[in-house]
Amino acid sequence: MPKNRPGGGLTGTQQAAKFLGVSVLSGAVLAGIALPAAGALGLAAKGTVQGFDEIPANLKTPPLSQRTTILDSKGGQIATVYSRDRTVVPLKDISPYIQKAIVAIEDSRFYEHGAVDLKGVLRALNRNAQSGGVSQGASTLTQQYVKNVFVEEAGDNADKVAQATQQTLGRKIQELKYAIQVEEELGKKKILENYLNITFFGEQAYGIEAASQRYFSKSAKNLKLEEAAMLAGVVQSPSRYDPVNDTQEATKRRNTVLQRMAQVRDISQAEADRAKATPVTLKISKPKNGCITAVNGAGFFCDYVREVFLSDPVFGKNKTDRAKLWNRGGLTIKTTLDPQAQKSAQESIKSHVYQTDSVATAVTMVQPGSGKIMAMGQSRPYGFGKTETQINYSVNKQLGGSNYGFPTGSTFKPFVAAAAIEQGKPPTQVYPAPYKMPYPAVQTCSGKPWVNTGNDQVPNENKSEVGPYALKEAMAKSVNTYFVQMIADIGMCPVMEMTSKMGVVQGNGEKLPEVPAISLGSKGLSPLTMATAYATFANRGTYCTPTAIESIATADGKSLQVPKSTCDKIMSERTADTINTLLRGVIDSGTGQQAGLQSRDNAGKTGTTDARRNAWFVGYTPNLSGAVWVGSPTQQVKMENITIGGVWQQKVFGGQVPGPIWRDAMTGALDGQAAPPFVTVPIPDPPKEDKDKGKGKPGGGKPGDNRGQGNGGQQPWPGISLPPGVIGGNDRGQANGGLSGGRP
Repeated sequence: MPKNRPGGGLTGTQQAAKFLGVSVLSGAVLAGIALPAAGALGLAAKGTVQGFDEIPANLKTPPLSQRTTILDSKGGQIATVYSRDRTVVPLKDISPYIQKAIVAIEDSRFYEHGAVDLKGVLRALNRNAQSGGVSQGASTLTQQYVKNVFVEEAGDNADKVAQATQQTLGRKIQELKYAIQVEEELGKKKILENYLNITFFGEQAYGIEAASQRYFSKSAKNLKLEEAAMLAGVVQSPSRYDPVNDTQEATKRRNTVLQRMAQVRDISQAEADRAKATPVTLKISKPKNGCITAVNGAGFFCDYVREVFLSDPVFGKNKTDRAKLWNRGGLTIKTTLDPQAQKSAQESIKSHVYQTDSVATAVTMVQPGSGKIMAMGQSRPYGFGKTETQINYSVNKQLGGSNYGFPTGSTFKPFVAAAAIEQGKPPTQVYPAPYKMPYPAVQTCSGKPWVNTGNDQVPNENKSEVGPYALKEAMAKSVNTYFVQMIADIGMCPVMEMTSKMGVVQGNGEKLPEVPAISLGSKGLSPLTMATAYATFANRGTYCTPTAIESIATADGKSLQVPKSTCDKIMSERTADTINTLLRGVIDSGTGQQAGLQSRDNAGKTGTTDARRNAWFVGYTPNLSGAVWVGSPTQQVKMENITIGGVWQQKVFGGQVPGPIWRDAMTGALDGQAAPPFVTVPIPDPPKEDKDKGKGKPGGGKPGDNRGQGNGGQQPWPGISLPPGVIGGNDRGQANGGLSGGRP
């Protein structure tokens, strides 16, 4: 005999019976309460079974989680991403066979009863009373739909999923109330459509369209009778009746569905028999989920798009809201990626640096004037294998990149030159630029000088590189001591202000440190940062923030707001034109000759860091900017006596390995595109006699040595004015951290 609940009152079974009786008397039709013995109801002592009117009336039906499609700028598919592989389709695009099959096997009286099936309830109660447990349920299709909505709302939260599927009387009554509301608001056909779109069919397929594609590689509207019956049979237990893993069990279940369809007269017995005799024939489409499936090596760009979506406030007030929108999916995201540029970048990467090499390369291209990211790729593919990675070498850490970026070497020097020119220094500026010198004292933004307390030295790449040099030749030859003297002359603040306006931050997101070694690229930056900054020169002094997303449409065709590039004039056109003229010289006659393009104006700068752990080439045309980095992601490989891309290199220089990668990538990316010229400025060479003085001739003295043998202790280069401390250092005492020598 059933016992009373603790504290007195009716037992769970008695409450259910009372609830059922009251509901019948009031004209409501109940179903779905398959009651076990009283002690197993899982009811709390108070308030679990509330009065009918006390149950909340609002059923929140969330938009169904669907796959999101990421497209390139021409509409080609890059990848699909989803938390649920689902494509919602209207009932008119679903085969009548699957509509009939699912109703026949799950709720054959679906069109005859309301939200609940009284006959089903009574039958279930009788069977369960006889068995002493839950041997039969009575949930209608509508109730099943409501439960699936709860599960969908729970997402991937295991606790919420458990709550949504718990077999308690309180949960059943809640489902009943919501089922009644759904019947009133949606009607039978819409309920069936929603059910077929929300239900899980196994093999990562949610909804009938995804299931049809997964098992048969066809649309749901084209399902045959035997195919529809098989899919309808899977719903009850997707793991048990999975035709991929157990064809025999799936066939038995399919035949059960076919026979049931014949019994309810959806098909004739002859049709059922013919379908039963047809072997299960699958045409499996493997799930393609995530950026790992991206085409043309665009996996890292795909991942960058996801990171932008999850971090930009335009897509939600906080990270939770943005993640919810992303996981809900159903979006069509059109990006800025140019398929021609991306293909060219990947082909160049593969021909110059192998996936299995001890070093890697990353290439990023940006469109000047718009900030659009046109290409993004690297030699180590997106993945989890030995020579694969999920780290995007092209971007900063907060958007999926490396922890610190990669030291840029001499590719930083144009920023120093631009700051100096903006400060009024002429493009003919001359500095002594000895082969080697201590870092000089430099004024910082705080007004306090940075002082070389450790007497750290900065050398040029070659001992033959001895000044004096003017800016044009110093840039072409990438003379380290020249740019250290330049930054000492103008101070750190103009350089900090210039780079800040150009979006230049370290790979970890921190600001650049105020040390003179920054002029030689001692700190880590990302290829995207460099390509975007150099695009400012190509765009004649206007910097545009990088952008990857052009438009987003929701599943119902609505447009979402997307982050836009912002463009600001951060230097004069004259300054930018001067830099363009200087960097043309790098390619024409300087360290970047191997990188030059033959058919159009182009400019760029090489860079190599200490011990040759990093090599760069950053260059541009008026309509495309590109950055190429080569090195070890762990910074452990010195690129000397090394084979890269099947070619042995005694010493790697920026113009030697990164330069040709840039050349080939840009050539293909710009094929068929306009070839506008740069606006250049005349930069005269210094008089030859000034160049010859102080270079080992009698009486000339050693560059940087004010003893000036034979000149009475006067300056060794007449007409050159040097600011205090440019040659040599002092010991007024301040930490000097972050020193590193740059190379061409």
